[in-house]
Amino acid sequence: MDLASVFGLVGGIAVILITILLSGDLIGYVDIPSIICTFGGTIAMTFMAFPIKKLKEGFAALKYVFVYAETDAEYIIKSIIDLANTARKEGLLALEEAAQQLKDDFLQKGILLIVDGTDPELVRNILETELSFIEERHKSNQGVYEFMAAIGPGFGMLGTLIGLINMLANLSDPSTVGPNMAVAIVTTLYGSIIANVFCNPVISKLKIRSSQESLMKEVMLEGMLSIQAGENPRIIEEKLKAFMSPKLRNMLDSAKAPKEGEE
Repeated sequence: MDLASVFGLVGGIAVILITILLSGDLIGYVDIPSIICTFGGTIAMTFMAFPIKKLKEGFAALKYVFVYAETDAEYIIKSIIDLANTARKEGLLALEEAAQQLKDDFLQKGILLIVDGTDPELVRNILETELSFIEERHKSNQGVYEFMAAIGPGFGMLGTLIGLINMLANLSDPSTVGPNMAVAIVTTLYGSIIANVFCNPVISKLKIRSSQESLMKEVMLEGMLSIQAGENPRIIEEKLKAFMSPKLRNMLDSAKAPKEGEE
């Protein structure tokens, strides 16, 4: 569970509600026609803009904003170094059994390609193509929310125009000016909520998730090609640590350092 996402969403909604309650009456901010126009219009146009399959994938990706198991960089690097040691001692064919124990499908697929004697350049092309399609799928999922972030305020403005038209059409009755103006403005508020309280934060978090996953797969790819090239496990480790932040490098070095009393 990503507590930052949960806290952010709940906190954002709470800030809006508290602001409304401190400055007025919550009921005054609830308008059914405005809700239908803004939220209904946004959803309808999103369905129009994307195929059903893409919408299902996009909406399914929402769970990664709140529930996400981040790839353990320490585990990945350790696994690659163990595989490098096995290949150095027993040969590449010995990696087939070790590959079956790997938790990551991308890493497992690459190792099995190496075991099968696939040309290194072909291994790189296959895995880079898979990585490219993963990134493209992520961008497609983000695109659903980017569209909603753009179209939501647009429908808010559309509702505002409808409210203004109603207000101008009834200027002869001063008692209708205030309610119509309120309706006109509240639709803009709803559109802003769609974009800024929900869609834009979701897009940002999905981009971070995608970037993290792509980085770890690049680490795996570099490690697998280094194993196939027969490089020294220590050199491979230093090469992979170059992808990591200084903090993570220090953690990896600390994990390798002998504990007090050990030699």
